[in-house]
Amino acid sequence: MNFEKIKYKDRKTSEILTEDVPGEKFLKFLYYNPFGKLALNLIVKRKFLSSLYGRKMNSHKSVNLIENFVKTYNINMEESVKKIHEFTSFNDFFIRKLKPESRKIDFNKNTLVSPCDGKIFALERINDSSKFFLKGDEFSLGEFFKDEKLAKKFFSGTMLIIRLAPVDYHRYHFPCEGKILPSKLIGGNYFSVSPHAIKQNFRIFCENKREFSILKSKNFGDVCIAEIGATMVGGIVQTYKANSMVKKGEEKGYFYFGGSTVILLIEKNKIIIDEDILENSNRGIETQIKMGEKVGISI
Repeated sequence: MNFEKIKYKDRKTSEILTEDVPGEKFLKFLYYNPFGKLALNLIVKRKFLSSLYGRKMNSHKSVNLIENFVKTYNINMEESVKKIHEFTSFNDFFIRKLKPESRKIDFNKNTLVSPCDGKIFALERINDSSKFFLKGDEFSLGEFFKDEKLAKKFFSGTMLIIRLAPVDYHRYHFPCEGKILPSKLIGGNYFSVSPHAIKQNFRIFCENKREFSILKSKNFGDVCIAEIGATMVGGIVQTYKANSMVKKGEEKGYFYFGGSTVILLIEKNKIIIDEDILENSNRGIETQIKMGEKVGISI
């Protein structure tokens, strides 16, 4: 498979844009070079490398990286609660909180919203194949959950994959209101979750470290919210209170440094995905989205 730049669609302008990916040359080496693939399986996917890098991003010296990162990737610091000089480390900047008015949340009770900023890809039926992924890479709900009862519940349901790049806001929120159950942690590898990696192996979602919790909602039934670890992600932190009632848009947690992914699984016949997201996904293109934006309506 040839290396291709990551393309996505701007939801507001409908333009097809090319993503500026931090560390893209490194990803190209890892996933498109035989020596890179060897390093990937021997070293890069291991926890110690991501943990080591995470500690580096927690050091006070890492504050020197912030200003250049903001300028290079044109990050809007007007949205941030803290100013650049107030951060104590790069990770402190990475998990920055935004001013409430920075994200407009669709509070219509019949809508499901994006839990985070990123690029979204939809699979209307989980057991259906998609041109976006290589043939033969079967996504198994049983492997993903390590729980056959949950696998049966979400079989033939809808899957929304929201990919957060390192330049994105890295806190994630609840997509609808309901009762949130405790989070379950499943250990695993630390492969990249970029499209470069996913196109090579969709099973990464069943192999990487992940956490998931079930949100019991009135309009969408049981919604699974899963956070996927990835290369150079220093940690997944849950900030919510288990077994509590939560509102749409309330914070659920955050990722430390690195690109990451949030996956939503919705039961069969509970949601109609927005046409533009579905159309783009069917063409193999992700759609840029912000936390709080509508992604579908209840049936």
